[in-house]
Amino acid sequence: MHNLLDMVAGYINLPKGLIVNNPATGKKITTVKDYTDTETHQHIEEAEKAFKLWSNKTAKDRASILRKWYQLVLDHTEELAQIITAECGKPLFEARGEVAYAASFIEWFAEEGKRLYGDVIPSHAAGKRILVLKQPIGVVVAITPWNFPLAMITRKVAPALAAGCTVLVKPAEATPLSALALEVLGKKAGLPDHVLKVITTTEPARIGSIFTSHPIIRKITFTGSTAVGKLLMQQSASTVKKVSMELGGNAPFIVFNDADIDAAVAGAMVSKYRNAGQTCVCANRFFIHEDVHSEFIEKFSKAINALKVGNGADDGVEIGPVINEVAMQKIDALVKGAKTSGAKVVVGGQKHHAGENYYTPTLITDVTMDMAITNSEIFGPVATVIKFRDEDEVIRMANDTPYGLAAYFYSRDLGRVWRVAEALEYGIIGINEGIISTEVAPFGGIKQSGIGREGSKYGIEDYTEIKYCLMGGLNS
Repeated sequence: MHNLLDMVAGYINLPKGLIVNNPATGKKITTVKDYTDTETHQHIEEAEKAFKLWSNKTAKDRASILRKWYQLVLDHTEELAQIITAECGKPLFEARGEVAYAASFIEWFAEEGKRLYGDVIPSHAAGKRILVLKQPIGVVVAITPWNFPLAMITRKVAPALAAGCTVLVKPAEATPLSALALEVLGKKAGLPDHVLKVITTTEPARIGSIFTSHPIIRKITFTGSTAVGKLLMQQSASTVKKVSMELGGNAPFIVFNDADIDAAVAGAMVSKYRNAGQTCVCANRFFIHEDVHSEFIEKFSKAINALKVGNGADDGVEIGPVINEVAMQKIDALVKGAKTSGAKVVVGGQKHHAGENYYTPTLITDVTMDMAITNSEIFGPVATVIKFRDEDEVIRMANDTPYGLAAYFYSRDLGRVWRVAEALEYGIIGINEGIISTEVAPFGGIKQSGIGREGSKYGIEDYTEIKYCLMGGLNS
């Protein structure tokens, strides 16, 4: 970890600035540079200058640099994983997995940049030809969250760079070190100055308003809460920026009576308890058919009880801390509210003795649709279970939310698989699978869970403009 951080020495260990704490210990890691308004404006202008040069490189030249960046990320897996664990708390084995996941987007889009094909459309008149070009949109701002401090950057930055855009990254205040390390590796790979710049700040709202109002910025891409996403969209309207938003979720996890229960429990564990329940696509509400409810709860409880809680840097730990005290208070209040309303705590239900930011992995049954815990994104290691009787009922309950990011269901009936997949109002569906994220598939939500897609061939389209060219006079 120290070698990479030594490379960003000018931006950390400062007498004042953005304080980065370890959520596992509560201790300060370092202090990071706090950019001023003037400095932010300067970097925006530099990014515009760099765009002219970067966008004029061939896609192959850009791909070559991105491939080097991809390899450097993999070469520094252990250092990057230690940084991730130190600043966001997830267990080291998960952090190593995140590094590989982050690198996969750089590799994928290094190649996709070569395939931004245009079109020649059959003409509507003699002597004319219709051409369609896809060109980079310009200077992009990526605003990223703390729960995947490396991968949420590469998922946005890699397609933007591959398309020919330049990018300013505003990482979460809790996890700036991963972003700075990634920037350093990008420069080492050959990214020209000002093509990728990380802007760290203690006042995200102020810096965000600069980004959304600045005429040079052509695109805002954001992952975070729906409330903040709506605000960024409103602010971006003044300059009619292109936006893509990956926002909140309330993912259902449905287990039908014909499901493989052991597989469903395994899928529930990785979907719910990865990163202590702090992922955007975590299962939030478990709908279990009444015929298999008892079996599922018995096996699920046993698996939850076996989870090891502790500092993510320690061997064997599967559940690390939640990110901060505010998150802890929210989780605790939701669980207490559910108990007061009649829900039954089967496992856990209280803070963990490991430290202030630790919550015991929890399973709650007898939950109803009107409880606050059912209608909130818990973002913690808490599973809530609702019993259901038939397919129509569970689809109605699953869709009864303004969110539509991810959903999961387990069934071995082929007809039901098609019916339910088409009926669920979500952008991503895991069918007999608890892990759904991959660089080769489109990631994103519908309804109030977002706009646009990341990853896959669709992910690069959001960083381009389509230009129609009509060529006339060809008969003369």
